Amino acid sequence: MTLTAASESATKLELPPLKLGPITVDTPVVLAPMAGITNKAFRRLCREYGGGLYVAEMVTSRALVERNRESMRIISHDEDEDVRSVQLYGVDPKTVGAAVRLLVQEDRADHIDLNFGCPVPKVTRRGGGSALPWKTELFTAIVQAATREAGKGNVPLTIKMRKGIDDDHLTFIEAGKIARDAGVAAVALHGRTASQFYSGQADWNAIAELRAALPDVPVLGNGDIWSAEDAVRMVQQTGVDGVVVGRGCQGRPWLFGDLQAAFEGTDKRFRPGLKDVADSFYRHAELLVDYFEDEGKALRDIRKHVAWYFKGYSVGGELRAALAQVPTLEVLRELLAELDADAPYPGADAEGPRGRAGSPKRPALPDGWLTSRELNADHKAMIAAAELDVSGG
Repeated sequence: MTLTAASESATKLELPPLKLGPITVDTPVVLAPMAGITNKAFRRLCREYGGGLYVAEMVTSRALVERNRESMRIISHDEDEDVRSVQLYGVDPKTVGAAVRLLVQEDRADHIDLNFGCPVPKVTRRGGGSALPWKTELFTAIVQAATREAGKGNVPLTIKMRKGIDDDHLTFIEAGKIARDAGVAAVALHGRTASQFYSGQADWNAIAELRAALPDVPVLGNGDIWSAEDAVRMVQQTGVDGVVVGRGCQGRPWLFGDLQAAFEGTDKRFRPGLKDVADSFYRHAELLVDYFEDEGKALRDIRKHVAWYFKGYSVGGELRAALAQVPTLEVLRELLAELDADAPYPGADAEGPRGRAGSPKRPALPDGWLTSRELNADHKAMIAAAELDVSGG
């Protein structure tokens, strides 16, 4: 796949490399950990296009401590991944600390991120993810335990969070300051609340507010980066030290090539024709076979990527449906051969938002969670029980 000149004029950003403790990320771009997406296969595709920090899928701390087989697979990295980045989720300081200790003592990670941004009900109803920073003492204890263990191995630890639970329960400024004081290497903010899920527009003003409130620690911005131009605008509007890209790269691993070019001040962009997309899609499937060591599982996994890869391209409904049920690599080759290899890049139709945004909804929270910033006896018991649930990944 080749780079082509884009119609937009490029602006040279005087943005230095991102420093995370002993790690230097020359292109200040981070691949957001996404469940079922950012495994070794997809990370390799992205890395082949551009520089950045590529974070593995979120793994639950308890499952990691228990060495759940799937969790150990999730934290695996290719030998040529310069920075082995792992994201942890947990609701108990002791368990999160133990998980960080395992990663450090066994030399399984060069960078660790803590998830305080997930809005998924099965996470928030247990007080985790984007619900957790509301409980100030618990949040503080988790971050302090994690940074203490990470520091023993000089492994930089970062956090990723949302603005808060909803507009009436915002936590991002306070949580950012707590994390900074605990010694995190950077703070990333998704400019939405948990109640927004992925709907509406990300609040870049909140990201700018956090940047201003934390002048002494790197701040990263996340939300609505669908193109390299979006990333440039975010940096210009908010002053962040780098950007975090999630849904925007789904079906477009070449976005990281665009991002690197933009941060280098060039107007070169990837504008793949249909054959290029098909080739990348097939390579993705092959890498998944290697990752899962199971062709059937790999092909089931690639099916969810069909709509993302072929968004805006001329692919008939019957063929799309067949791709979404593809059973083997052989069948996949046959189906891709039916595509028009000469079909060009379709322009704006292939750009923009991807994935389901959903709609605003009341977050699933433990009973009485919003009543106080402190844990009550029931919440403490719930968190203890939650950490006993081994649920890899």
